[in-house]
Formats: sequence, C-alpha cells, structure tokens
Amino acid sequence: MEIVEAIRTRKSVRAFKPVPIKKEIVKGILQIATRAPSGTNTQPWEFFVLAGEVLEKVKQVNVEHLKSGTPPNPEISFAISNPDTVYQKRRVEITKQLFQLMEIPRGDTEKRMQWLERGFRFFDAPVAIIISVDRLLSEEGPLMDIGAVMQTICLTALNYGLGTCIEYQGVMYPEVLRKYAGIPESKRILAAIAVGFPDWDFPANKFESTRELVDNITSWCGFE
Repeated sequence: MEIVEAIRTRKSVRAFKPVPIKKEIVKGILQIATRAPSGTNTQPWEFFVLAGEVLEKVKQVNVEHLKSGTPPNPEISFAISNPDTVYQKRRVEITKQLFQLMEIPRGDTEKRMQWLERGFRFFDAPVAIIISVDRLLSEEGPLMDIGAVMQTICLTALNYGLGTCIEYQGVMYPEVLRKYAGIPESKRILAAIAVGFPDWDFPANKFESTRELVDNITSWCGFE
C-alpha cells in the first residue's frame, strides 16, 4: 500500500474476525516497523507478542479483575491533568460518537460495561503486541520513539490486510501480563496494539474520527 494512502486510511479497529495470524506475518511487520526512528538510534522498544492460549488467558483474567473492581495499576499515566481542556473535549466527543454507533444509551450501565470489557480483551483480536521498555531508561525519554514505532507497526500491518488498535486497557493490569506472558519486572509495560483482520460489519469499525485543521494548530514563521 502506498504510504500516503496508508496514513490516510489507518484507523482504530475495535472488532476482528476470529482468524489466526501466522507468526511469520507478525515477525515481518515488526522487522519493517523497527526501521522507525529513535533518538541517537537507541531503539528502546521491546515486544511481547501474545496469541493463542496465552492471549485468551490474559483476556479472561483482565476481565475478571475489571468485574471484581480490582484497581488498575498501569505503569504509565494516561490521565489528562486538567479535564477542562480541548483535549478532554475531544476524548468525550469520540466516546459519544462511538456510543451512538453502538446504540449504547447514556444511562445503560450494562452496555457501557460490555463496551469497556472489549478493551480489556484487546477487542477480541487474535494477536496483541505488548510494547515495553527497559526500566534503565527514564519514564519520559523513550516515549517519542515508542510513538514512532507504534505508528509504523499500524501502517505496516495495512500492507498485510490487517487492522490495528493502539490501546491501553489491555495493559491496565501489568501483573497479569507478567504472569502469563513472562514479562520481567525489569521491563516497563507501556501499551498494547491489537492486531487482526477487521470485522467491517461491526458498527464501531465504521467510525471515522476527525482531525483539527492544520491552520488551527500551526504557526507559520518566515514564510511569505
């Protein structure tokens, strides 16, 4: 797929077909994606790729923790410090639009919980890529590099007909991942990417998010 088309068409996929993905395909995606840039070529990323029984067990225990009220314990903060911002407004707006597509009424706590569970199940994807960094690195230092490699993974996956969703709910219980995927304490777990063949009949997969106009977020300096 041509690169500009890939960037324009990439989207978060929130439901996948129950079709397994061969290890060789995921390995090929990662081999290409690790050409992503990193500061002074530090290449801070490390991957744990989950599938089959291991992934199913993580999904199951994640949901059990969620339903039992176990407090999440992420190893990176996702909170917006000041909720009265345009950033929080964008987050709220996308949630409203997704709930409309999924026909989830405002007061329907059962359907909202069912939706929330999907994230903790990696949206039922057959593969989940867990992205981590060594604790020898600072908490903030590798984040730009990690963003670059995550985007590159998502774009490369399109070349194989696969969809992706960068998500954090699946890593809210890092102890679960450590137990079933053998991730050592020396690695800080940052994010997950759900990978699979998209189920385009799923309502949320029809969603197209908007972007701020470039002129609203850009200052042009020195141009005539």
